[in-house]
Amino acid sequence: QVQLVESGGGLVQPGGSLRLSCAGSERTFSSYCMGWFRQGPGKEREFVAAISWSGDSTRYSDSVKGRFTISRDNAKNTVYLQINSLKPEDTAVYYCAAASAPYIQSNQYDYWGQGTQVAVSS
Repeated sequence: QVQLVESGGGLVQPGGSLRLSCAGSERTFSSYCMGWFRQGPGKEREFVAAISWSGDSTRYSDSVKGRFTISRDNAKNTVYLQINSLKPEDTAVYYCAAASAPYIQSNQYDYWGQGTQVAVSS
């Protein structure tokens, strides 16, 4: 079983940047595709980005494309989400998850982290 731990969240001003990290516990981490999801106040959990096990393929939701970048370092068992040009509507708890393919649907993911809070406010 893969255990995932997110970090890097915080309070930032609009236009600011953050880099979220998700550390995996297993040596098999590199065999999983990884995704980032978020859940804002009063909203359903939504897909943000996903990356293949090798890192060669990525996909993004339209709402974050061009501002967010997903990447991974399999030697460190870590996946990252670089978030730029933050907007108040990006305020959410951000979760990483592991799956057999870079799915968009959250119910296709097998393992989840506990989440890290991102708050965007002036």
